Amino acid sequence: MRARSRALYVETVIRADIETVWALTQDPVAHPRWDLRFSAIVPLETDARGRIRFRYERTLPFHRIDGTGVSLGERARPDGTRTSALAFTTDDRLSPLRSGRGYWRYEPTAGGVRFITGYDYVPGFGRLPDALLRPIVRWMTAWSFDRLRIWAETGVPPERWGLRTVFAWWRPERPRAARCRTRSPRGGAMAGAPATLDELQPGGRP
Repeated sequence: MRARSRALYVETVIRADIETVWALTQDPVAHPRWDLRFSAIVPLETDARGRIRFRYERTLPFHRIDGTGVSLGERARPDGTRTSALAFTTDDRLSPLRSGRGYWRYEPTAGGVRFITGYDYVPGFGRLPDALLRPIVRWMTAWSFDRLRIWAETGVPPERWGLRTVFAWWRPERPRAARCRTRSPRGGAMAGAPATLDELQPGGRP
């Protein structure tokens, strides 16, 4: 992975308990419901270390991207936070994200949970097209995080907020990417990555 400074960062605060946020993000059925980056996630196997191999799909008009990945979660850490590390890859030449690595961090706060991601990827179409695509990927992540926030806080299912609602300016309660922080803190987007990320390979194998 090169150009770490181009890694993406998204942060939001969700006014819900950490168990709720963990469940909505770690459940392979619930996850694609709020996250625009996935249409389906299918667990394949879990090893003795707790690393989960999975297959993922992203359905596009007239095409479906298929890939594989591996994740490793830490549910109990000494500082009270939780983390989830992930690596993924696809051989699909039409995928704008060829392979990558990233993490989720769950930080309890007085009012809920600070939910953070940092990730980087190898562009599928080269660096120049990625200069245009990467901001879109960042927006998709942030918009999805706000859709997750609404689900966790209010119980309104994410299916209520399809992409058409992006332009529903008269509905202030709709998901908005602008509610999320997308500027990484000092040290860069990957500075908060857990050590478990080093155990994962983009090929979907530990």
